[in-house]
Amino acid sequence: MSRYDFRSPRLFIDAALAAGVQVPLNRDQSNYLGNVLRLGSGAPVLAFNGRDGEWRAVLAGRKRPEELEVAEQTRPQDRLPDLTYAFAPLKHARLDYMAQKAVEMGAGRLQPVLTRHTQVHRLNTERMRANVIEAAEQCGILSLAGVEEPVALERWLAVRAESSRLLVFCDEDAEVANPVAALQAARPAAAQGIDLLVGPEGGFAADERELLLRQPKILRLALGPRIMRADTAAVAALALVQAVAGDWTA
Repeated sequence: MSRYDFRSPRLFIDAALAAGVQVPLNRDQSNYLGNVLRLGSGAPVLAFNGRDGEWRAVLAGRKRPEELEVAEQTRPQDRLPDLTYAFAPLKHARLDYMAQKAVEMGAGRLQPVLTRHTQVHRLNTERMRANVIEAAEQCGILSLAGVEEPVALERWLAVRAESSRLLVFCDEDAEVANPVAALQAARPAAAQGIDLLVGPEGGFAADERELLLRQPKILRLALGPRIMRADTAAVAALALVQAVAGDWTA
């Protein structure tokens, strides 16, 4: 039997969850469950809050769903890998896609980084958080990735330099080599966490690349012989890191 219930709708609830608790639904949740999914009183749902695991609950209300009546826990709370995905923001739908896929791939934090050739310098972090929640609801994820405020590349590097985290720098100018072998060799250095950086589609400026290459505990990584769009590179790089040095391995 599958570990996951793919048939019941999943709902993020920003409230404590425990057996016997009744949780009011907000207007958007009530509308989605009642008018979009056509669910009524007594319909089963799965609820999670990123802290207390996943719980089976039933809808209650007169004319439309108004609250959840929490029954029993279906899965205990887990923890995301200590993996930060740092990226130069993209425009609109492609940024939404990238945020959703990073969550699906298991990133623990999303860190927008502003570079010389970044396409977008004003970022709606609330929209990103909404994408994080939507991806978690749809994919059975229990822990929510953190969304950080945008920061200039130089500032981000200065702050993270005080830690002992491994910086995996995806560089389109790096010599093409076996990225799996490179990550395997760097696994011991990843014990204190990984920061994975993918730059803008215009690439890093020369002085930015020089600054990156001076960082301690850095792995300069090529993503194969083809140049990818930034949102594609996000999925490829996260898959590599998770498969070799993340929680895809036992």
